[in-house]
Amino acid sequence: MQITSAMKMVSAAKLRRAQDAVTQMRPYSLKLQEILGGLSSGLDTSENTFGRTDSIKNVLIVAITSNRGLCGGFNSQVIKRAHQMIQNEYAGKNVTVLTFGKKAEDAFRKTDYFIKGSLLPRNTSEIFDNLDYNHASAAATKIMDAFAAKQFDKVVLVYNHFKNAATQIVQEEQFLPIAPLELSTGAASNQDYIFEPNKTEIVHDLIPKSLKTQFYKSLLDSFAGEHGARMTAMHKATDNASDMLKDLKLTYNKARQAAITTEILEIVGGAEALNT
Repeated sequence: MQITSAMKMVSAAKLRRAQDAVTQMRPYSLKLQEILGGLSSGLDTSENTFGRTDSIKNVLIVAITSNRGLCGGFNSQVIKRAHQMIQNEYAGKNVTVLTFGKKAEDAFRKTDYFIKGSLLPRNTSEIFDNLDYNHASAAATKIMDAFAAKQFDKVVLVYNHFKNAATQIVQEEQFLPIAPLELSTGAASNQDYIFEPNKTEIVHDLIPKSLKTQFYKSLLDSFAGEHGARMTAMHKATDNASDMLKDLKLTYNKARQAAITTEILEIVGGAEALNT
């Protein structure tokens, strides 16, 4: 109980920092994705390498979990969802799984789906040892390069979306190709953008930056969700240990009382035997 209580406090302290990071990043990332979706809908494939719509044959699933356990169903939910996607949505496709986190790596290492593609990053689990934008950007760049080289026709992120400390929602998010912005009924299909200094330069800088930010936000979501799930799991474990401790004390007290009663009966019986 002391161990689980200490782990709960550690996770709570880490969660506070991770939660602040993801809540600050999320509005910026979502707005960039909105701009990117609206912008890409008006570009052709020659202007936007990451917006091609070829027939989907090769699919890359990026499964994001944690490096450590003791966090309830946090990791198993992502692994289960990735398997469901392979068997259902992408049945018959050439699927590759790129893992971030040792738990997903252990789950897929011995399968036929594990990391195929010369341009994909390696040693991805180490990214959580020092999670920052630079490391996430480097990994995202390699994924984008593999897509640009047509090693994959679609890239999907599977991770736990952080809602609050007690709730993490498994999220399936299309990373590449860039999904066009979903417009409401009656809205214009092409938004009118003014490009300054010029369209080519803006597209060349904005699209990679938006994709890297989206990927970094997914890692932050998973990182915060991990600590939230572990804090909740350790809280429940502490409560369970406390209940077990109460039951154990009650059992000890009953045993002690039974032993005392037996000794008293033996003393009384001996005294009566002497009197007779």
